[in-house]
Amino acid sequence: MHGVKKEWHPMPDRPMSVLGAAVHAFMQSNRIQSIVISVPEHGEADALRALDPSGSMLPQLVTGGSTRQESVFRALSSLSDDPPSYVLIHDGARPWVDSALIGRVLDATMQYNAAIPVIPLSDSPKELDDSGFILQHLTRSRIMLAQTPQGFRFPDILHAHEMAVRDNKNTYTDDAEVWGDYIGPVATVPGSAQNRKITVPEDINLYSVVS
Repeated sequence: MHGVKKEWHPMPDRPMSVLGAAVHAFMQSNRIQSIVISVPEHGEADALRALDPSGSMLPQLVTGGSTRQESVFRALSSLSDDPPSYVLIHDGARPWVDSALIGRVLDATMQYNAAIPVIPLSDSPKELDDSGFILQHLTRSRIMLAQTPQGFRFPDILHAHEMAVRDNKNTYTDDAEVWGDYIGPVATVPGSAQNRKITVPEDINLYSVVS
């Protein structure tokens, strides 16, 4: 399994890859009009093999960049000639996304212009100093874990990424942070405990067993 992009790996409990499973829910939604997938350079053939061949929509493939932020920016830019009103940005390593979560995020995005799913922490968070000592005992009820898909009004999220490129800021870990820096507040909706992210390929089997 090592040396192969985790999104290309097959799911043990479904007849599709991780990427195919992540895309499948969006393909089945009648609220999604188009899908763009950011892939590594020269990764188009691998991505096509990993996709669900029974899907009703042919995704557009865009070559990504050296960072997550650059890859998202390239995918967003590919839509600028025929721009949508809203866009959902999803992590291809989250194969257990479902239509209910997609709907919640999209509804909130249309109401607030920016919305993301979040889930509560199960442990008590601490802020540490550089030496590893506790600086603050944070209030768990006010801290959440962000998931995807994250939804945004398209012209504004594209502009935010353009400004990030202008400012040479390319280390963002999610798009809500880009929006927050350049546009404004982001609404939240309840996420899903099942919407886990695969960090290493071995997580595929682990998460399937405990689901």
